[in-house]
Amino acid sequence: MLFTEQHEEIRRLVRRFIDNEVNPYVDEWEASGIFPAKALFKKMGALGLLGIHKPEAYGGMGLDYSYQAVFAEELGAIHCGGVPMGIGVQTDMATPALANFGSDELRREFLAPAITGDMVASVAVSEPQAGSDVAAIKTTARKDGDDYVINGSKMWITNSTQADFLCLLANTSDDKPHLNKSLIIVPTHLPGISFSERLNKLGMRSSDTAQIFFDDVRVPQRYRLGDEGAGFTYQMLQFQEERIFAAANCLKGLENCIQQTIDYTRERQAFGQALLDNQVIHFRLAELQTEIEALRALTYDAVEGYIHGNDVTLKASMAKLKAGRLSREVSDACLQYWGGMGFMWDNPIARAYRDTRLVSIGGGADEVMLGIICKLMGTLPKRQK
Repeated sequence: MLFTEQHEEIRRLVRRFIDNEVNPYVDEWEASGIFPAKALFKKMGALGLLGIHKPEAYGGMGLDYSYQAVFAEELGAIHCGGVPMGIGVQTDMATPALANFGSDELRREFLAPAITGDMVASVAVSEPQAGSDVAAIKTTARKDGDDYVINGSKMWITNSTQADFLCLLANTSDDKPHLNKSLIIVPTHLPGISFSERLNKLGMRSSDTAQIFFDDVRVPQRYRLGDEGAGFTYQMLQFQEERIFAAANCLKGLENCIQQTIDYTRERQAFGQALLDNQVIHFRLAELQTEIEALRALTYDAVEGYIHGNDVTLKASMAKLKAGRLSREVSDACLQYWGGMGFMWDNPIARAYRDTRLVSIGGGADEVMLGIICKLMGTLPKRQK
């Protein structure tokens, strides 16, 4: 993938923003269990950073996804995982289907303010009994006049307690599981919506996550995205951007883990020499950096296919799988070389160890990625196809 000066300008803009507006406050946000999405997104919206890949007609830059991938990669320089995840929900998880399938009226009402940072968006798919198994969701949206009446609950919803609207997947008929779902924009101020306390997570501590309950929530049918019953398909397409974003977002953070470990092991003395002078350590770090470059090449290849309109399900799934597994491998190996210091809660590698564990779970678990890859390779048993 070839980068232009415009790509590099976006890199520089994101770096400056992170250095000035994000990293100085990360420790505070991690301690409080939430980052100020409304204030931060407003600043990002003023710089155009929430609409890089979105249509110009609604305030976006109208650029292809290679520019969004650069944005996602640079967000990896944030000193935690929760903030970039919250940003990614706004740009690559809750709004792609709205941008691609929403009516002009819906896009003006919800997409445009999401791009300017005047609204916080959240995607509501997972449920207590249906995480990676999207077809198994139970939340319903039944027609009543010109409205849908929504009942059910959603679980592990990022940005939920600060969100102005949800991109919600619900069953709108009794048809087959892949044909009975629709994506619906649901404003969070409506009667019948309630939230649990913020969930106490292992990692991603600065990201607010909660369960959402829907009790006869009434939403106009015009808030549906695209065709009724096409929601499962739309969500699978939306997952493509989510998975590419996740892979790209890992790269800088993993490189930072390695660089911080190099710096620490160069200074730390044991048995009369710097830890880094042990071949087992500097060879291992070299191997891990090589793996990161391989992930970068795979991710860029998926982006290249995506911007040319190709079906990138296979490569996006591979990149997501590799990103999750490599995140675990890098953070675990680096933490080992920090020894007892790495086991301290406030250690940056310990934070990465906790935060990156989610990459193998969220947006489709590793096992789901493997199932997709096997299906596209034609290696699944017939009963599973």
